[in-house]
Amino acid sequence: MRRTTSPFSLVLLGLGTFLLVLAPLLAWYVEPRAAVNPIDIDTTAVYTGRGSVFDTDRIETVPDRKITVTQRVRGNVEDSERSGNAVWDVTTTVDTDKSLPAADPHDALDFVPHRWVMDRKTTRPVHCCGEKPYIEGEAYLKFPFDVQKRSYQWWDNTLGDTVVLRYRGTAKVQGYTGYKFTGSVPPTKTGTRMVPGSLVDQPNRPQVLAEEWYSNHGFELVVDQATGRVIYAQTGPKRTLRAPGGKKDAAVLLDSRKVSFTTATQKEAVRQAKRDSGLLRTVGTTLPIGAAAGGFVLAVAGGVLVARGRKEPESPVPADTSGTPQPTLTM
Repeated sequence: MRRTTSPFSLVLLGLGTFLLVLAPLLAWYVEPRAAVNPIDIDTTAVYTGRGSVFDTDRIETVPDRKITVTQRVRGNVEDSERSGNAVWDVTTTVDTDKSLPAADPHDALDFVPHRWVMDRKTTRPVHCCGEKPYIEGEAYLKFPFDVQKRSYQWWDNTLGDTVVLRYRGTAKVQGYTGYKFTGSVPPTKTGTRMVPGSLVDQPNRPQVLAEEWYSNHGFELVVDQATGRVIYAQTGPKRTLRAPGGKKDAAVLLDSRKVSFTTATQKEAVRQAKRDSGLLRTVGTTLPIGAAAGGFVLAVAGGVLVARGRKEPESPVPADTSGTPQPTLTM
């Protein structure tokens, strides 16, 4: 008896082997290449809160005004493709009800355009492509992929420096769980500005090069662990003016203990976080595990069938009964 191998068993064995090879490729090759920051981003985050603002018409600080901060991020695809990095152009406007709706963002209480360039995989700042200002730290606008339970150096564009944000456990935003980070900024001199002397308690001087000071009552960020996307942000900015060499604030430009993501911004951030983290989880975990399990079963089944084969009787060699010698082949 001899054994033959059926095509079906070979197909099972081949498919199982393919899936076993595919599983680590998905986890170690495809998933890391899927976890990259986009170059065609176009998103807007809106913060609202209440606080004191400086009214330029009344030349005084007015309390309890609604404050709206709008931050738009747009990817520069051409510069990104040329450099191999993610080049994001960012505009941040601060408005009161008086300046909203604004046909021109330059009419806002404050308008700050800048450019952030980052490594697409690590989210680390890259200094090229007209980056302005010189951004440093580990995170800005978003955290790196695979966020860890530790402190991060977060870039504060108003401060012009990094702030330590410490891990504070988990928190839910619109029913979705993320990592919570908090931090604050003590009063810090950030620059100078030419203003009327009367504004900083020096009425006898028509113009004074006043000092600009900034502090922050507190940052609170909730971040999606897989993608590093910020799904909730809260900040408490305070910007003041002091006389040259002054030890106390002479005028308040902006002061709010809490300006945070609107509900609509939270929902959109959570929607995108769920989508993107789901894709990463599928490519990096679900598919590799499924491929490995399925490949193992198919490979074992195919191997067993190949080993068993199908028994067939061997064809007997007919005997020569004539008694005539058989010719032999000679050279």
